[in-house]
Amino acid sequence: MTLFAALRLPREILFGKGQRHALPAVARRFGQRALVCTDSRLASTPVFAEMLAALRSASIEVLVHDGVQPDVPRDSVALCVDAVRSFQPQMVIGIGGGSCLDMAKCVSLLLTHGGTLPDYYGEFKVPGPVLPIIAVPTTAGTGSEVTPVAVVSDTDRTLKIGASSPYLIPSVAICDPELTMTCPSALTAIAGADAMTHAIEAFTAARKPPSHELAQQNVFIGKGALSDQFALYAIQLLGRSLEKAVADGSNEDARADVMMGALAAGCAFGTAGTAAAHAVQYPAGALTDTAHGMGVATMLPYVMSYNRSVSGADFAEVGEALGLPATGSIDDRADAAIREVSRIFGAIGITPTLAALGLARDQIDWTCEQAVGIQRLIKNNPRAIDLAGMRQLVQAAFDGDLAAAAR
Repeated sequence: MTLFAALRLPREILFGKGQRHALPAVARRFGQRALVCTDSRLASTPVFAEMLAALRSASIEVLVHDGVQPDVPRDSVALCVDAVRSFQPQMVIGIGGGSCLDMAKCVSLLLTHGGTLPDYYGEFKVPGPVLPIIAVPTTAGTGSEVTPVAVVSDTDRTLKIGASSPYLIPSVAICDPELTMTCPSALTAIAGADAMTHAIEAFTAARKPPSHELAQQNVFIGKGALSDQFALYAIQLLGRSLEKAVADGSNEDARADVMMGALAAGCAFGTAGTAAAHAVQYPAGALTDTAHGMGVATMLPYVMSYNRSVSGADFAEVGEALGLPATGSIDDRADAAIREVSRIFGAIGITPTLAALGLARDQIDWTCEQAVGIQRLIKNNPRAIDLAGMRQLVQAAFDGDLAAAAR
C-alpha cells in the first residue's frame, strides 16, 4: 500500500460572499475580549469600521492594534505585546493581508508563552496551544489564514525568518471575496502569482518515504494524496481567473476564484511545503527589496524547468489543471505547462528574470550559497539540488534561459 496523506487545517473555514458578517458569532465562541491586528490603511476604511461595530454589538470588547507593518518587523511584535498584555485578550483577530495575519499569530504566541520571537524560529518550537486566532484575509495570496507559518523580518538577519508550528494554524479562517474587491491590480497579480507558486511547488514537492514519524518530525512533509487535491484545485481556479481578476477587479466571479485558489494553495503547502523557488526568493528578495510574491513567481518557471526531468508527469497534470489538452507525450505536456505558467505570469506583469528584478551579477554566488542552505525548502525540491545545481538554476533565471535551467 503506497497511499499516504496528512493534513493540518483550521477547525473551521468559512468562504463566500458576505462571510465576514459571521465574525461576531465566531468570535463569541472564544470569549468577550478580542485583540484585532490590522494596518493603518485598512483601519481607516468603512468596511473595517462596520466589522468593529458588529463585534461590539455582539458584546465583544475590542482593542485594535493598527500598526502592522509590511513583513512584520520582529521588534514591532514585542511592542504590540507589551502594549496589549494588560487587556488580557481571549482571542486575536487578524484582519488584512498576510502581514496582518502573521502579526496576529506572533502576538498570540508571545501572549501565551512569553519569551521573544527568536525563541520560536524554526520548526516545532512552539510548546503548546496559543490564544485562538481568527484570520480574516483581505488579499488573496499568502494563504496564511490556514497555514502553520508566521514570517517576520529580523534586523539581526539578512533573510526573513519565521516560526512553523501546527499550533500557529488559525482556529478559524473567514474568507470573504468582497474584501478583495478594492485590492489594486498590481497587488492582485503579485499575491495571485504567490498562490500559484504555492500550489505548484506543493503539488510537485518531493515525495518522502511514508512513515508514522514523518509528520511528527516535520512541519512540511512533501507531496501527499490530500494536499495534491487542494493544489490541483488551486491551480485550476487561478489558471482560469487570475488574469481576469488583474484585468478587471470588479469581476466578482474572478475575485472569488482567486481567493479560493489562494486558500486552497495554503491548504496544500501548509502541509506539503514549498521548495526551490522560495529558497531563492529569500536571499534574492533581501538583496533586491522586492515583494515575496513577485520573487517566487519570477523563479517558478525556471524551477519547473530544472525539475522537469523528475516531475514531468506531475507537470503534465498541472497543465491539465490549467486547461491545456491532455494529449501528446508527457514531456510535451510538461513543457506546455511550463510555457503556460510563464505566459500567465507575463500577462499579469511578473518580472521575467532575476536581472530585471534588480539582482546584480556579482550577487549571484551569495544568493546561491544562501539559498542552498535553506534545507527545509531544498529537501522538499523533487530534483536534488546542490550548490552547483543552484548555480545552474539561478544563472538561468538571471539570464532568462529556461532551457539552461533544465540541463
